[in-house]
Amino acid sequence: MSDTYIIEVGSQPAGIIVRAPGGYQFFAASHHFNRLEGQIFRNAREAERAARQLASGMTLAA
Repeated sequence: MSDTYIIEVGSQPAGIIVRAPGGYQFFAASHHFNRLEGQIFRNAREAERAARQLASGMTLAA
């Protein structure tokens, strides 16, 4: 299992997650995802789901 993952939403970088105590910590790659900054997720799938939910209410530039 990797220690770092890149999270993308619609081919746009949302952030990276890095293994931390208790799971994976999110670091936003774009100001659109700042609300997730510093949050701990149990796994990469949960972090990706949170990024997709956050993006569902916004239009990301292509």
